[in-house]
Amino acid sequence: MDVTNGNPEQVAIRPATLDDYPDIVGLWRSAGLPYRPTGRESETAYRAQLERCPDLYLVAESQGRVVGVVFGTQDGRKGWINRLAVDPSCRRLGIGLALATACDTAIRAQGIEIVAALIEPANEDSVALFEKLGYRSDVPVRYFRKLSRDDI
Repeated sequence: MDVTNGNPEQVAIRPATLDDYPDIVGLWRSAGLPYRPTGRESETAYRAQLERCPDLYLVAESQGRVVGVVFGTQDGRKGWINRLAVDPSCRRLGIGLALATACDTAIRAQGIEIVAALIEPANEDSVALFEKLGYRSDVPVRYFRKLSRDDI
């Protein structure tokens, strides 16, 4: 899938690889996403997750540079879109929309009919993006979690 959206340089969406890890971490940092280097975003965790979901971890690449990333997962019942980030210098070009769409499509291709994303309320750009894709925020739930340790 290629995205141009008025941008003269071509952006390609492709599966992430182990070699992309340093670029993904740099992207998360520049995009302002929290990064837990000893927890679930460690290189060891990334490697294991990539092995479980190789078709659902995607990057957007332009001129040999990773400019966007999204991680998809599924548990056999529901799919999740996670860690969507676009380089701040490349925003508003359709890259986030293309990544989220490609991830949703890849999850659904595995027979999953429910795809969800958790978005912090203050992240209005992500809220608008997922609404544009047809996602609805109509499930009144409270999110609980129990961490094994604080850095994961």
